[in-house]
Amino acid sequence: MITCTVRYEIDPDKLSDFEVYARFWMHKIPEMGGTHHGYHLPYEGPNDIAYCHFSFASLAAYEDYRARMWEDAECLRAYAHAQKTKCIRRYDRSFTRPVLEGASADALGL
Repeated sequence: MITCTVRYEIDPDKLSDFEVYARFWMHKIPEMGGTHHGYHLPYEGPNDIAYCHFSFASLAAYEDYRARMWEDAECLRAYAHAQKTKCIRRYDRSFTRPVLEGASADALGL
């Protein structure tokens, strides 16, 4: 499994437009084979930084999703919304391998 983390620089005056965009992707990613872990919008600290996290079974599955989304009418509408409202100034993606299960000290040999 791989997790994609997206760090967004957003326009704080357009937070409601960004939230519309976020809610769409939280609905769409599972339809396209992934698991969405949520968006994290500004609360305390910088008012122009937001994050989202979603996972796919593999990098190949993620790349397949990326190819399919450019042919999906709903995805294109979401991108058009972001462009029209200019709620996203820039974004960066990074990929990690999640550790999702813990274990006791004894089980880990500590």
